[in-house]
Amino acid sequence: MKILRQILLLIALLSPLSAFALFEDCRDLFPSQQIPSTSQAGRDLCFDSFAIYYSPQDRKPIYTVEKLSREQLLVPHPRRSNQFYEEARLPFSERSLLSDYRGSGYDRGHNAPAGDMSNERSMAQSFSLANMMPQARQNNQGIWAKNVEEPTRLYVKRVAGDIYVFTGSTGNSGSIGNGRVTIPSHLYKLVYDSNKNLAWAYWIENTNEASMSPPITYQDLMQKTGIDFHLPVNGESTISPQAPIKPKPNKTLVGGWYPVFFDDVAPAKMDQIIKNIQAGRVASIQIQYDRNSDLAKKIAAQIQSQTSVIPSLLQSSPPDSPSVTYERNRVTLIVRSK
Repeated sequence: MKILRQILLLIALLSPLSAFALFEDCRDLFPSQQIPSTSQAGRDLCFDSFAIYYSPQDRKPIYTVEKLSREQLLVPHPRRSNQFYEEARLPFSERSLLSDYRGSGYDRGHNAPAGDMSNERSMAQSFSLANMMPQARQNNQGIWAKNVEEPTRLYVKRVAGDIYVFTGSTGNSGSIGNGRVTIPSHLYKLVYDSNKNLAWAYWIENTNEASMSPPITYQDLMQKTGIDFHLPVNGESTISPQAPIKPKPNKTLVGGWYPVFFDDVAPAKMDQIIKNIQAGRVASIQIQYDRNSDLAKKIAAQIQSQTSVIPSLLQSSPPDSPSVTYERNRVTLIVRSK
C-alpha cells in the first residue's frame, strides 16, 4: 500500500495540474468531508491540523481549511517557532522560496494561522511557505491579526461543536521575487459553524491602508472567489451524496515532510532521526541554516556517516521585522518520510 501511494504521488507530481483535489489523507478536515469546487488548477497538501489547495502558478494557497473547536484552542499554546521553510513536497519549479520574500516589503502572511495551532508539530508545519501569501506588512500585523484572526478564535472558544475555517486570497496586484509569487489584491476568511449552520466571511483589501468592513455573506464570497465551498447554508445543502471515508488507524506524520529544529548538537534528536532512516522510514533530508554552518555540516556528516542518506544543505537568511526576530543559529532539518 505504501509503495502504491508513493507511485500515485509521483504520478501526481509529474502529471498536468488538475482542478480536482482529493485530499485523501485529510478529508476529515472539511465539512461533511466535501471538497470545494473551483476551476483553479492546483495541488492538494495535507498537514496534521490543516490542509492547503496550492496554486503552482501563483505560488501561494488558493485556500486553506482548518477544523477548530473550543477544546482545541483552550489547551496551552505552543511557542511560536518562526522557522519558515520551503515546501519540499512541491516540485522546485512550483515552490515559493525564502528568497522570493526577502527584501520584497511584504510579509509571509499565514493562511492557516500559527495562533490556531495547538501542538508543536502543527505549529512547525504552519510555517511552510506553501501556507504563505505576500501580505502587506501593516495589514498582516494589524487589521488582519486583530480584526479577523483573533475574533475568529474568540468565536470558536465560546461556542460548542466544530467550526470550519477557510482562508485564502484572490486577485493580482503584481508579484515578488524571481519566482514571481502573486501578490493578491484581496484576502478572505470564511467561518462555518456546523452546529448552527451559519457561515460568514471577512473580506479585506491587501493593503496597509485597508479598513474594516462588515462581514459578507457566504454567497457573496462564492461569487467573488469563484469557489463553491459546498456548505449547507440557509437550509439549502449543496453537498452531493458520497460514501463516507473510514478513519485511518495509527495515522503517522501527514504529508510526508516535517521539520526538526536544532539549536545545538542534540544526541536524542539525532539518534531518533538515524533510527528512522535505518528503519527505512526516511526518503531524504534537507538541512536549512542561516549563520550556523558548522552545526549544519556536523549534522550532515553524522547522518552521512551512519546511514545511506546524503542530506542536502540550503542556506537562507530571512529578514527580521518589528514583530519577529529569528534565531539565526538554529538549524532546521526538513525530513521526508516514506
